Amino acid sequence: QVQLVESGGGLVQAGGSLQLSCVGSENHSRLRLIGWYRQAPGSQRELVANLDSDGAPNYADSVKGRFTISRDSAKNTMYLQMDNLKPEDTAVYYCKAELRWFGRHERWGQGTQVTVSS
Repeated sequence: QVQLVESGGGLVQAGGSLQLSCVGSENHSRLRLIGWYRQAPGSQRELVANLDSDGAPNYADSVKGRFTISRDSAKNTMYLQMDNLKPEDTAVYYCKAELRWFGRHERWGQGTQVTVSS
C-alpha cells in the first residue's frame, strides 16, 4: 500500500522556522512527490508550493520569498522549508504525490499541524 508520511510540524512563534518532510513508500519513478498544500479551519485546501514536470518550483504568492520546496528523489523525500512564519500560515499541511501505475493517481499524506503564535 502506497504511503506518504509527513513530519516536522509543530508550534512556533511568528518569525520562526520549521522544516516539513514527506517520505514516500515507493521510488521516484512510481511515486512522484509533487507538492505541498495546506488547509486552515473553515477554509479550503490550497496550494502552497509544487514542483513542475521539470522539477522547477512554483509558490503561492502568500509564501514567496519565505518558503522553499525541494525534493531528494534518491531518498523518496520532499521538504518544505518555512522561514519567517506568520500566524496566517497556521494550518494542516499535506503533501501530494502522483502514483504512476496503470495510469496516474493522486495520493495524499495524513497531514501535519503547523501553528504559528503571534
